Amino acid sequence: MATRSMSLRKTAQLWAAPNQLTLLRLCIIPFIVLAIFDQSYRTAFGLFIFAGITDGLDGSLARFLKQRTILGQYLDPMADKLLLSTLFLVLHHQGLINRLVTVLVFARDLGIVLVGAILYASVGMKDFRPSLFGKANTLAQIVALLTVLLSMFYAPPFVLLVRHWSLVATVVFTVVSGFHYAWLGTRRFNASPAPIDE
Repeated sequence: MATRSMSLRKTAQLWAAPNQLTLLRLCIIPFIVLAIFDQSYRTAFGLFIFAGITDGLDGSLARFLKQRTILGQYLDPMADKLLLSTLFLVLHHQGLINRLVTVLVFARDLGIVLVGAILYASVGMKDFRPSLFGKANTLAQIVALLTVLLSMFYAPPFVLLVRHWSLVATVVFTVVSGFHYAWLGTRRFNASPAPIDE
């Protein structure tokens, strides 16, 4: 009976409106990739904007409908990282973003996932809220991807300028936030109580 009740709670979390929006964002990713490979940059740009709207709506809905779930706490940032990292990789493949930016973005995200897994497995830590540097990095990545896509069909000087500096900001904040997360992870690990040997 308890197992059935737990299963129903998990199903209810999955069908919560905010989590459905997050799943929709995940489903949009392959269509953005296909649009980029087909060089339909207007379509890719529009789909990326739509994905961003779903990202804003899922958090607002979770608060408004009081449907904040444990699944959503993990699913939402995972969808964001998958969307952004995939686009960096695909745009690099198309020769639109250089190797340095792409490698740094992937290395940072992989490092954060590994550190988070180690902290969870070793001390049961579940609180991995983004830092100020992490939020700045995400913003820089979003602006960079938007302007790279936009510049493929609309490229006045100010768009090219924003594209250049947002990519520079992505490199800077990726490095800074990566080291900051590593420092926070080390500090939290050292501050956690040591397990008692039985």
